Amino acid sequence: MQTIKLSVLDQSPIISGHTPQQAIQQTLRLAQAAEQMGFYRYWCAEHHSVMALADPCPEILITRLAAATSKIRVGTGGVLLPYYSPLKIAEQFRMLEALFPGRIDLGIGRAPGGDQATAMAMGQGRYPSADDFPDQVQYLAAFLDDDMPDDHPFRQVKAQPAGPTSPQIFLLGSSDYSGALAAQLGLRFAFAHFISARGGDVVMRDYKRRYQPSPREPQPQAMVCVFVVCAETQAQAERLAQSVDLRRLNMDYGVNAPVPTLEEAERYPYTDIDRQRIAQQRRRVVLGTPDAVKQRLLEIKTEFEADELMVITITGDYDSRLRSYELLARAFDLSSA
Repeated sequence: MQTIKLSVLDQSPIISGHTPQQAIQQTLRLAQAAEQMGFYRYWCAEHHSVMALADPCPEILITRLAAATSKIRVGTGGVLLPYYSPLKIAEQFRMLEALFPGRIDLGIGRAPGGDQATAMAMGQGRYPSADDFPDQVQYLAAFLDDDMPDDHPFRQVKAQPAGPTSPQIFLLGSSDYSGALAAQLGLRFAFAHFISARGGDVVMRDYKRRYQPSPREPQPQAMVCVFVVCAETQAQAERLAQSVDLRRLNMDYGVNAPVPTLEEAERYPYTDIDRQRIAQQRRRVVLGTPDAVKQRLLEIKTEFEADELMVITITGDYDSRLRSYELLARAFDLSSA
């Protein structure tokens, strides 16, 4: 029997030689497969003007995914709230909850999701500041739950369509900021180990220790998201990871390009400095055989005192990405849950 909730984060990678439309179709394929495999949640990420990632509007994409599935929870990992009106996001997710009651997650982030020029364009010439993020989160939760204070000027504003259930809210982060804010506001928290491999365990424990219960969440609920490459052998996993190695190297050098295929990664003329950078980035990846990956994920869960695990996998072809999730689901025996 499944002892933990294991979920999927999908950034809708655009692999070299494929179109963004094909990447979105592969997200749909993977979401349907993830439901059949027994994964608990399926989240889509928000990125802007990134040639390797196809999804700038997860709130639209998860509508399609929810319609194509029947029981898996779908959500955002996450909506980049500084760009948007909290009321409008509340309306969007109240609509999603009305369409798919009890299946919607709202992950919220404050990162720009792209470079500075793109962020300026999103802000109509002004760089969106995250200074108001705590207030935005509180407004969003209040609109979702119809819980604005009686003396607030927006008390009469209602986010429609109203209903008896509400999306689960997660604050997302890769530092102590979001963990501390989630604890203060009484919200769920998800830590991005795949972005920052060091210090997350301390952030998570602090979140739980400082947690202030809320009507929405009487107890702290924490999740850690880990980058995984799983294959039948260690050597195969090491080889498949070369595509994300080169993808992250491109990011370091400011190269905005699709995810390299394995063949492109193997042909790349790496320097010694490149290899040092790759070795440092590998700390953010858990790779190997199904048993080895399962053991390491359970260790991370214990270290983080996490209630749930989420995994993200990107390789140089869509079939090996799907196979990685299949092997992981089998290792955790998700189908029997």
